[in-house]
Amino acid sequence: MPAAPASPSHASHLASGLLLASAGSIAFSGKAIIVKLAYRYGVDAVTLIMYRMLFALPLFLALAWWASHRPGGERPAPLTQRDWLGVVGLGITGYYLASFLDFWGLQYISASLERLILYLNPTLVLLLGWVIYRRRITGLQAVAMAVSYAGVLLVFGHEAGFQGPDAAFGAALVFASAISYAIYLVYSGELVKRLGSMRLVGLATSVACLLCLLQFVLLRPMSAAAVAPEVIWLSLLNATLCTFAPVMMVMMAIERVGAGLTAQTGMIGPMSTIVMGVLILDEPFNRWIVAGTVLVLGGVFLVTRFGTVPKN
Repeated sequence: MPAAPASPSHASHLASGLLLASAGSIAFSGKAIIVKLAYRYGVDAVTLIMYRMLFALPLFLALAWWASHRPGGERPAPLTQRDWLGVVGLGITGYYLASFLDFWGLQYISASLERLILYLNPTLVLLLGWVIYRRRITGLQAVAMAVSYAGVLLVFGHEAGFQGPDAAFGAALVFASAISYAIYLVYSGELVKRLGSMRLVGLATSVACLLCLLQFVLLRPMSAAAVAPEVIWLSLLNATLCTFAPVMMVMMAIERVGAGLTAQTGMIGPMSTIVMGVLILDEPFNRWIVAGTVLVLGGVFLVTRFGTVPKN
């Protein structure tokens, strides 16, 4: 007997969910392009991320408030001391360190290589699960991870040929950023259940914003805040279009189509970064980048496709 056709409501949810996931992934990827454009005006990573987080802070504070006072929703329980410690810890690893190390690394490597390194995140989550919880990694997953890292090494090797030692330093910073965010993902599960995803993101990101502002105050004179007007506008765009908006779009996509399909749709991110890097930043596009991207996307797809790891 033929399967019943999908209802118009289901088809609409699927289409809107895929559209939101795609738009969120592209918007996230645009962050690297905006950062590279801002660096052309002589600004450093500490100052640039300060402006991004300064503009993002009111948005995430509003998100945290709304998540706690949404109309028609149950009033959530007050945060305990343990909850606050968790929020601060996740704010440091998931948003402060991950963001700052990423911005710093983009001073030395291309946006294309940065996005490929960050896209290794599912493999890092898998490795952390093995190290921390002793979760078994299947043979297929191990092969898939090897393929992904081979793709990054291929692009890195080509870039190091004309960037020199700076490429290694920049790649190491971005890889450390990916590890920091993977730690956030591994440890955020319990707090997500207690606080809800929007409330946790709003609070943890607000903590990261405050830390970035404090970092600037401690490391730079106030005169360093005098930057080109283009940096201000690029930072405002980064905070809204490439930081807050994609967070909301990805969350709404997960509600419609689930985390698995949203993550697989996110594969459009590295591709969009490469396209924008070529068109906007005049970054090179050659067979090394194509081959590396295919390897990374293929490996990560297999890791996420077979991501349910049996426990010992």
